[in-house]
Amino acid sequence: MNSIRVFRVYDAVIVAIIAIAAILCLVPFMHLISISLSSNNAVTSGKVGLLPVELDLESYRFVFQDESLFRSLGFTVVLTAVYTLIAMALTIFAAYPLTKRGLKGRNLFMFLIVFTMFFGGGMIPDYILVKELGLLNTMWALVFPGMLSAFNLIILKTFFSSIPEGLEESAQLDGCTPIGVLFRIILPLSMPVLATLSLFYAVGRWNGFMDSLMYITKSELYPLQLILYQMVMNSQLTELTMMEGGNVLDALPEPESLKAATIMFATLPIIIVYPWLQKYFVSGIMIGAVKG
Repeated sequence: MNSIRVFRVYDAVIVAIIAIAAILCLVPFMHLISISLSSNNAVTSGKVGLLPVELDLESYRFVFQDESLFRSLGFTVVLTAVYTLIAMALTIFAAYPLTKRGLKGRNLFMFLIVFTMFFGGGMIPDYILVKELGLLNTMWALVFPGMLSAFNLIILKTFFSSIPEGLEESAQLDGCTPIGVLFRIILPLSMPVLATLSLFYAVGRWNGFMDSLMYITKSELYPLQLILYQMVMNSQLTELTMMEGGNVLDALPEPESLKAATIMFATLPIIIVYPWLQKYFVSGIMIGAVKG
């Protein structure tokens, strides 16, 4: 009985710690929503906490009237989808052969892949390479440089290695080709880890803006996060102008409120997609991280 009580206390402590951690993660998000829905006076006076003060939708009106944001949203959705499909295809076709003991040079290939996790050429060589390939101001400048993650490849390779070889041998005895084994046996059994890695790639591409800042100058190819970055920088300039006594139109929303509304606009698509993949997320990480 005493051991049961001890376990119950441990469970209660663990639940309390997780609940506190969840609340701490939600508080900044709730504060951001409140700022986006509050009036200029409430934001500037610092009255906004976890709930909106003097409800005002002016910031969202500015966001939804901005055609560049919707154009950028459409481009970012296409970019993320194309990037994720290409990255997952490369990860699968690289990880599966590396699980075969008969592959010549397997250890060398694995060493070269892991090497890239610790050492890189740097920003300037990357820019020169993209420029020499003629990829500047194209969507492919945002796809090709980062389309294979060594970390994700290792997770997928570990998962593939945990699948019993007997399943593949049985399929091959029935006349299935290696490609057929991959698509008919391996991939259907790998849905949790595939969904998890797809989410990693998609979120990474959705949130990325540094590469577009370096490689893109055409406004029609600006991803959503770059638009948000520029808006944040412009709002800081606006705040400096106000501090120096410059004239700013009273009709414009408070910069902090406008930034918060834009961040919510940029975050909403990922929030919508995540619940569909959540059931695969934990199992995909655990299965891919530990070889059974």
